[in-house]
Amino acid sequence: MAVQQLTWLPDERPGVETDRSSTFADNRSLPIHRWFRYSAGFSALWVRDVIEREKAKGRHRVLDPFAGSGTVLLEGERCDVEAIGLEAHPFVARVARAKLCWRENPGIFLDYVLSIMEGARRRTGDVDEYPELIRKCYPPEALCALHSLREAWRASADGGDCSELAWLTLVTILRDCSPVGTAQWQYVLPNKAKSKAAHPYRAFREKAGLMAGDMATQQRTASGTEARLYHDDARLCVAVPDKWADLVITSPPYANNYDYADATRLEMSFMGDVQGWGDLQQAVRRFLVRACSQHMVGMDGELDRMLGNALLAPIRGEIADVCRELGAEREKHGGRKAYHTMVAAYFLDMAETWVALRRVTTDDSLVCFVIGDSAPYGIYVPVHRWLGELAVAAGFRTYSFEKLRDRNVKWKNRKHRVPLQEGRLWVKG
Repeated sequence: MAVQQLTWLPDERPGVETDRSSTFADNRSLPIHRWFRYSAGFSALWVRDVIEREKAKGRHRVLDPFAGSGTVLLEGERCDVEAIGLEAHPFVARVARAKLCWRENPGIFLDYVLSIMEGARRRTGDVDEYPELIRKCYPPEALCALHSLREAWRASADGGDCSELAWLTLVTILRDCSPVGTAQWQYVLPNKAKSKAAHPYRAFREKAGLMAGDMATQQRTASGTEARLYHDDARLCVAVPDKWADLVITSPPYANNYDYADATRLEMSFMGDVQGWGDLQQAVRRFLVRACSQHMVGMDGELDRMLGNALLAPIRGEIADVCRELGAEREKHGGRKAYHTMVAAYFLDMAETWVALRRVTTDDSLVCFVIGDSAPYGIYVPVHRWLGELAVAAGFRTYSFEKLRDRNVKWKNRKHRVPLQEGRLWVKG
């Protein structure tokens, strides 16, 4: 399959050295988007530009099969097009669903928050029930205040919009209220201190005020179109009707061993969704595309079966060579991470995703995947090319890759010297 240059891309775009559209950075100043910083997010303004451009060409139904915290859905509403999002991570899906409650009356929401705070101040409780991770992340006074807020929220929770917005308010202040290393883009680091931690009651009130202000702002220019979010698997797209989407904008998990389940362990542990790291397999990982070595538990002996799957036929020779090289390299490392089986599992999952997307997209659809390539153990995996070839094998017509920026610059001397890049894979139906 020859890579073809696309003619429907904008004539002008930011240079690859400064383009930040594949990151969440610019969203931190945007109403609604800024409520929850998700490590896998991308630029809402770029999404808006793409939707508006394609809307002018007659595309009015956008799908995000890896919806994350809802960037594409919120921009679909803003642009007045139909939007469906699928998110397999149960906690992240709830975040996105809560953000979509922004149409609630801001005053009613603030009254609801104040009632929770009043109830919290009347409560006491035993914080010893919390998992060890939580007790390491908060001093007793802060944890008692957070516990009181949680219990007051639980007492009033009814599943309505105010209830879900208040849940989101609480989970989004957890990292700000901890004096240890809990930055939103990293795993929790209890042994790393930070200079300032917010007081829970003040943080809860201020976050609710920011959210109410954003709701009022958004409502002044709101369209009548409401996006739909489903806790669903991109490999199946069960919730999406056949031939529904004429535009797909998404960013699938990268094959770089980032554990999206562990990334939300702090919040899930505090809310009682998991008790420890071991619970993540059943609570989260089993739903996700297999993009990290933690998914490979119990997968010994599965490599040949996965490589033999007919869906991997277009790349079988190359991926088999890479997996064999990774398997040999694994023996030289103490951690012995199962990157060889992870790579096979990842591309098999993505091949299934392309098959599902071909079913739910129109014949003339346009698909954009924001992706990055990978080099586990320093062995290069040509992610964008393999994904493009799998898309064509699933029935799409052409693909092209648009580089945005270089990756692996910061860690080059510590890990390996393989040049990596991030960009957009454009696929035409």
